[in-house]
Amino acid sequence: MAVGDKNKVKFGLNKVHWAKIKSYDDDGMPVYEAVHRLPGAVSLSIDAEGENENFYADNGVYYVINNNSGYTGDLEIALVPLDFATQILGEKLDARGVLYETNTAEAAQFALFFEFDGDKRHIRHVFYCCTASRPATESSTIEDSKEVKTETLSLTATALVNGLVKAKTCEATQDAQYENWFKSVYMPDESMLSSNTVTTKSTDKTTS
Repeated sequence: MAVGDKNKVKFGLNKVHWAKIKSYDDDGMPVYEAVHRLPGAVSLSIDAEGENENFYADNGVYYVINNNSGYTGDLEIALVPLDFATQILGEKLDARGVLYETNTAEAAQFALFFEFDGDKRHIRHVFYCCTASRPATESSTIEDSKEVKTETLSLTATALVNGLVKAKTCEATQDAQYENWFKSVYMPDESMLSSNTVTTKSTDKTTS
């Protein structure tokens, strides 16, 4: 995608994927398993947690404390698939093919991928460390017409040990990286920062 082909709007939700965190290395960084599709995406609403706080000195804002506490929200899907239920939600499948849940089940952490449509190109996202709660069990009798009952996963996305929370593609993303987005969990390399990155230098004002 050539730089300059910028999206003006976004809409839709598609291509939700997940990759389980199977372990952590010696530096505390996650080791991910293979990426899986989570079909039947209906809606995603995820809100930023943590607000900036101002530190006042010299009769003004002297420093701004950035409190990034990750994200929380809901992912609505048609039906939780078997692999997600067993590998992430901690449910178990017995020898007779019956799925069951115990009060000692432990949910696993995972990376969450998804895509928003855009007027120029789709925007692809990844959250690096998520947990999901069990969906509610509900349905209703059929009356004059059938109504599809969806399932909602409550999500929490937190930072990795290096502070990394999420990443997304944009108009500057290389084609190869964009096309391979759902094949593995992308990790940014800060030693390869773009020359287009805007930096702001602080000015230290002293009074003699």
